[in-house]
Amino acid sequence: MSISKESLDEVALSEAEFGLIVSKLEREPTEVELGMFGSLWSEHCGYKHSKHLLKLLPSKGKRVVVGPGGENAGAVDIGDGQVAVVKMESHNHPSAIEPYHGAATAVGGVIRDIFTMGARPVALLSSLRFGPLDEPRNRYLLREVAKGIADYGNGVDIPGVGGELFFANCYSGNPLVNGLCLGIADKDKMIRARASGVGNVLMLVGAATGRDGIHGASGLASRDFGDGKELEPVIPVGDPSLEKRLIEACLGLAGTDWIVGMQDLGAAGLTSSAVETAAKGGGGVELDVLKVPRCEDNMSPYEVMLSESQERMLVIVKKGCEERVKSLCDSWDVACHVVGKVTDTGLAVIREGDTVVAQAPVDLLVSPPLYRRRSKKPNWLEELEAFDVEALPDIKPRKCNSVLLRLLASPNIGSKEYIFDQCDKRSMADCVLPQGNDAAVLRVKGTQKGISLAADGNGRYCYLDPYVGAAIAVAEAARNVVCSGAEPLALTDCLNFGDPEKGDAYYQLKRGIEGIARACKGLRIPVISGNVSLYNETGGRAIYPTPVIGMVGLLSDVDRHSTSSFKNEGDLVFLLGGGVGNGLGGSEYLELVHGLVVGQPEIDLDLERRVQRCCLDAIGMGIVRSAHDCSDGGLAVAIAVGCIAGDIGFRGRNWKVRGRLDSALFGEIQSRIVLSVQAESVRKLERLAARWKVTLGLLGTVGGRRLMVEDYIDLPLAKMGKAWRSGLGHLLET
Repeated sequence: MSISKESLDEVALSEAEFGLIVSKLEREPTEVELGMFGSLWSEHCGYKHSKHLLKLLPSKGKRVVVGPGGENAGAVDIGDGQVAVVKMESHNHPSAIEPYHGAATAVGGVIRDIFTMGARPVALLSSLRFGPLDEPRNRYLLREVAKGIADYGNGVDIPGVGGELFFANCYSGNPLVNGLCLGIADKDKMIRARASGVGNVLMLVGAATGRDGIHGASGLASRDFGDGKELEPVIPVGDPSLEKRLIEACLGLAGTDWIVGMQDLGAAGLTSSAVETAAKGGGGVELDVLKVPRCEDNMSPYEVMLSESQERMLVIVKKGCEERVKSLCDSWDVACHVVGKVTDTGLAVIREGDTVVAQAPVDLLVSPPLYRRRSKKPNWLEELEAFDVEALPDIKPRKCNSVLLRLLASPNIGSKEYIFDQCDKRSMADCVLPQGNDAAVLRVKGTQKGISLAADGNGRYCYLDPYVGAAIAVAEAARNVVCSGAEPLALTDCLNFGDPEKGDAYYQLKRGIEGIARACKGLRIPVISGNVSLYNETGGRAIYPTPVIGMVGLLSDVDRHSTSSFKNEGDLVFLLGGGVGNGLGGSEYLELVHGLVVGQPEIDLDLERRVQRCCLDAIGMGIVRSAHDCSDGGLAVAIAVGCIAGDIGFRGRNWKVRGRLDSALFGEIQSRIVLSVQAESVRKLERLAARWKVTLGLLGTVGGRRLMVEDYIDLPLAKMGKAWRSGLGHLLET
C-alpha cells in the first residue's frame, strides 16, 4: 500500500476499506477521490454500522408520504392537500469545540433539510444534553449552545417552541445538541433531491465556499471525540440573514417548473450533495471546481469539494432556465452560479478547468461496506439490572416535603424557561401552546388544524436497558403529544450512541433500535426520518445511549388542545392508567436521593396504547380540563407542576399508600396521565376508562394555595414555584 496510515486516518478510512476502493477502481484513488470516499463512506454519511439495523424500523403508514432515506426529511399527510415535513439532526462534536457556532449551524442545517423539499419551516425544537452544571465548562457550553440556537432561529424568524434538557456526568466533554425542524408544504409541490435529465445544469446557490468544516463528516462525526487522532476542522459559521433570504429564494424556485431537484450542502459539502443527487437520479454529474465561488484564496479542489461552508444549496435546473433562476435569486440578493451538469455516465467527474482531478462511479461512492458486529449483553449491565432496589431504605413521611422540593429544583425536572425562552416572541404568532407543557402546539396557517410537537429520550433508562429505554422514549413522546390533544402521526429520531466498533456500544445501538421498532409497532406510529450520531465518546468514555424521539401529532381542531395546568377550584383530579414495576429503576429520585443509577425500567406497550387512546377520546369529547404526562419525578412532581402551571393548589383525598412510599410518590411508573375534569364529567370519564380497560383513580381536588396530601406532603404553592423556576437559573448564574 503506497498510502500511509496517517493519511487514511485523516479521512477515517481503514486499510481494508482503502484496499476495497483500489480493487473496485482498479487503481489507487487520487487525492480528491480519497477525500470524497472518506466522507461518503464515513459513518455520518454512509451509516455503515447502522444501515442494516435501521431497516428494522417500521416506516409504512396510511399518512406517510416520504419515509426515511428517500429525501432530506420525512413527510406525513395532514389533510387538505398538505404535508408536515420533519427532520431531526445532530451537531454534537462541533458544539463541544465551538458551542455557539456549532449549535447555530445545527439549526441552519436542519432548516435547510426542510425547505430543500419545498416546505416552509415553521417551528424548531431542541433536545440537549450536558454534564453537571457545577462544572464551569458545562455552564459555558450550555449558555453558548442556547444562545446559538436562539440567535439563529430568531435571525430567520422561525420560532423555537421549546425542547428538552437533561444533565448527567457522561455528557461532560461530549454534549448532545439535537435539533428538530417542522415545515408545511403542499403535497403536490414537494421537491426531490435528484439530479436527472442529461444536460440539465447544476447551480450552486447561496454563500461562497471557504475552508470551514473540512473533514467534518469523516473526522469529528465518525470517530471517538478527544482520542487525539482526528483533526479539529474550523467549525462553520452560520449567517441567519443569508439563510432567511435563501429560504425565500428556494421556496420561490420550488413554485416554478424551472428546476428538477434541490439539495442542501451539509456534511461533506459539495461532494455529498452532487454525488447523492446523482445516485438518486440514476445518472452522473460533472463539476468544475473553478466555477465554484470562494471566499478564501488558493483553495485546492480537495478543499472545495469537502468544504462544509453554510447556507449553500445545489439546485438542478432545467437546461435553458439558468437565467430565470439567476434572476429570481438576484431578487433575494442570493448568489447563484453554474458549476456543472447532469450526465448519463454514472460517474462523478470533478474537473479543475481542463484537468480531471476525480472520476469515480457514483454507485461505488454511495456504497460503503456495511458492518455487522457481534452483539452481547455486557456483564456490567447484568449487575446494574440485578441491583435490588427494594432493599434500599424507603423514604420517611417527614422527608416527603424536602424531597419534592429537591426534585422540583433539579435541573432535569425544573423549568427550562431560562434556556428556551430566548426565542423572539414576535415569531410565535402561530404557536398556540409553547413547550413548558407536555408538547408544543402550532396552528397550521389558514386552517383550523394544529400540529403538536414533542421530543423525549431518557438516557438513564437506556443505559440500564437500551431496549426498554428506547421503547419508553417512543411511548413518552407519543404520550406528551396525546396530552396536548393530538393524535400521534409519525416520528423522527436522533440516535446518539458511542463507538459502534466496541461491543458494549454496538449492543446498545442494536437493542435501542429494536426497542424503538417494537414501540412503534405497538403504538402504530411510523418512523419517517432521522439521524444517527455515533462515536459519542470522550477519552474512551461513552455517553449514555441516548435515542431522542421527535413526535409529530395532528389536531383536527386546534382550539381543542389541552394543557398541563390545573384550572378551576373544585375540579377533580384523576390518575389514568397505572403501569408495571415500582418505577424506581433509573429514576431521578434514585439518583438524587441515593446517588444510584441502577434497576430495571419497565413498560407495557399494550397498556400504553390503551391509556393514550382513552386520554385522546376524553380530550376530544371536551371533558378534560388538563392532561399531564406522569414521568420524570413521578406522581408527586406531576401534580406539583400542574399546580405551579395553573397557579392553584391541590388537596389529596384518601391517599393510603400500600408498599413503598418513595415508589408511590416519586417512582417513574410508565403509562400514567394526570387528568382534571369537572365533577359533572366524571361519569363520562369513568365509562371511557372502562371501555379502554384502564384503571382510573381519584387523586383529589383542585383548589387553595397549597399542595396537601394528608400524612405526606404539605407545601405552599409559592415555595414549590420558586424551587421549580429557580433551580436551573441559579446554577447558570453561579
